[in-house]
Amino acid sequence: MTYAIIETGGKQIKVEPGRFYDIELLPLEENEQVTIDKVLLVNHDGDVQIGQPLVSGATVEGTVMRHLRGRKIIVYKMRPKKKTRKKQGHRQEITRLMIDSISLNGSVVAKREEQPAETGPTTEG
Repeated sequence: MTYAIIETGGKQIKVEPGRFYDIELLPLEENEQVTIDKVLLVNHDGDVQIGQPLVSGATVEGTVMRHLRGRKIIVYKMRPKKKTRKKQGHRQEITRLMIDSISLNGSVVAKREEQPAETGPTTEG
């Protein structure tokens, strides 16, 4: 199993090819390619490359699937005995990113497998 730990939006995320992740909003359009070069760790079948702080020559490529908003969070502040109450809501803007490949020193070490197209039932005889 090959995976990488990347940094985006101030957070560190463990990513694998062929899976999608919700990250902080990226200023890109849908179906646009993105290359992330802030790679902190790459594990390729037990061969671990650890960066100090980044792995040199490592990149993660992905495709922006869509932009959406996260769940609503309620922020409620109250000072007891002062009749002070403040209720505020927040919804984080997020980008859904499909990870296509993990590269190390220019060569692809892991790539997303394309799913074969499902065909309808066949009738024989």
